[in-house]
Amino acid sequence: MKLRHTIAGFALGLAALAGPAQAQEYFRLATLGPGSSPYLVMSTFAQIVNDALPDVEVQVNATGAATQHALEAGAGQLDFFMWSASVHQLMIGGQAMYANIPQAAELSTHLRAVLAFPLGPYHITTYADSGIESLDDLRGHSVFLGPPGGGATAIMQRTVEAATGLVAGTDYDQVQLGWDAAAQAFQDGRIDVYINSTLAPSPVIQQMALTRDIRFLGLTAEQLAMPGVQAIMNRPGGVLVEIPAGIYGDGQVNTEAVTVPGSIVGIGAGEHVDAEAVYAMTKAFWEGVEGMGSSAPWLRAIQLDHALDALNLPLHPGALRYYEEIGMDIPDALRPPM
Repeated sequence: MKLRHTIAGFALGLAALAGPAQAQEYFRLATLGPGSSPYLVMSTFAQIVNDALPDVEVQVNATGAATQHALEAGAGQLDFFMWSASVHQLMIGGQAMYANIPQAAELSTHLRAVLAFPLGPYHITTYADSGIESLDDLRGHSVFLGPPGGGATAIMQRTVEAATGLVAGTDYDQVQLGWDAAAQAFQDGRIDVYINSTLAPSPVIQQMALTRDIRFLGLTAEQLAMPGVQAIMNRPGGVLVEIPAGIYGDGQVNTEAVTVPGSIVGIGAGEHVDAEAVYAMTKAFWEGVEGMGSSAPWLRAIQLDHALDALNLPLHPGALRYYEEIGMDIPDALRPPM
């Protein structure tokens, strides 16, 4: 018995001297639900980083709203999050969904940018046999604008009201679900209109078009000229984009491109995240993503030349180092405070 204890103690001593085979750094990344552009891009970011950097592990959490994730990152409780130019502007001013959060403005000062990417068109989707052919037809129907408290939800609620005068909860039923549950409910026929801001062709929308013919609703030329719609299009990070006819194959009944809102979003980090780690991760992502467009067509929209588009928060020092290293011109407004 004494000999066994001695051998066991000796083995434990050797293990302690040897230490772990490799130190592992863990980072927490939060994004929107599966099927959304942020999920696709940010989970790809995590995959590329995890494969390229053996001593790093990025753990992805795809629940909750980006508005809450930004607060958590600002408080140092989360490492990476999806930033949105329009949502960040509201956070700075303590407005809209941040109106009752006194610390929001202060927390916004602790957020930094890693890169920007297009959120993609707001796919305002209905089934071809629903009888809904325009935004004006939403009256009396059930509509998923986005998850409760989300930035995308606020943008689409404002867009519909500005373009048609229809008020959520009064003129149509605003469905209160998360991304995953709403997609399933739409496929089950329990929601009349499903809206998802995602790069085209979106895998989630493709799946819907395989089972039933779908139609995308868009803004008319008259609606685009309305002052309220113009104000939404001109918000920070706001863009106007098109969903091409036929991009979802035979299951898409639109014969012409549909004009819809879009947004510029991106990957952000709390200022607490180590600069060396962010540098290595930014470098790994941009070096790894370029060759993936052939297998994932939606990734072709993620381009290094547009990594600084619509940024209204400073770059993380680690990301700044990488962009300077490859010769990008960095505006003074994007340099983090010393």
